[in-house]
Amino acid sequence: MNLPYAALDDVIERALREDLSLGDATTDALVPPGLQGAARLVARSPGVLAGIEGACEVFRRVDSEINAQPLVEDGQRLEPGQAVARIVGPMAGILKAERTALNLLQRMSGIATMTAELVDAVHGTAARIIDTRKTAPGLRALDKYAVTAGGGANHRFNLGDLVLIKDNHIESLAVEGLGIADVVRRARANARHNLRIEVEVETVAQAGEALEGGADIILLDNMSPVEMRRAVELIAGRALTEASGDISMETVRAAAESGVDLISVGALTHSVKALNIALDYERR
Repeated sequence: MNLPYAALDDVIERALREDLSLGDATTDALVPPGLQGAARLVARSPGVLAGIEGACEVFRRVDSEINAQPLVEDGQRLEPGQAVARIVGPMAGILKAERTALNLLQRMSGIATMTAELVDAVHGTAARIIDTRKTAPGLRALDKYAVTAGGGANHRFNLGDLVLIKDNHIESLAVEGLGIADVVRRARANARHNLRIEVEVETVAQAGEALEGGADIILLDNMSPVEMRRAVELIAGRALTEASGDISMETVRAAAESGVDLISVGALTHSVKALNIALDYERR
């Protein structure tokens, strides 16, 4: 996934309006407008970088006289003490942009870092780590970009990208006497011709029903690794399989070894731990 510049512009505009709508009382009172300075964005802990161009753009947006240049590309692994960007220009602008730039960079790098850890954990299997729609409102494009920077892949971006039949859809149609296979057939008949159909199931038997109906992807929800393996064997490559449900570093390897194609992890974006990155001023 390429950096979504349109979404980035919108996020930066909203974030700066949120933070600077009344100006910066501290900086405006203390820092002379002509004072020049330089600083670096520095990683305090190991991780994977994401969002560096966005962070630099925040500084440029606050003051066009600021020169903000990345020193490291997104997707690269960082060591503590490593500088990822250099910022030169009016000190007042640098101070005003600091928090917004770091908020963006720390969140995106945190997502990329967790993704990379999970990708490393399933190395040697055929499983791919993917995200979900459990993103921060308004930040989905950037959250999903950060997942790809960490070596993961994207699931559907929005509700129109894929037919995803979940338990509540199935239960609501049960009053009509429809089973899982019938629900899949109805979706196939009524959805756009180019959309894939995915079905969430909770048992091996339900996986068989979804397969009978012609599902393209079968989501194995909260199954044990043994149950997932049985489902994978039953499906036998006739549909993609996705493991989902409280996947963590402790459980992801076992899920991958069951033979599933995809492992979706909501925590990548809904429970992200920001990577520790700080702005250090250069003393002349």
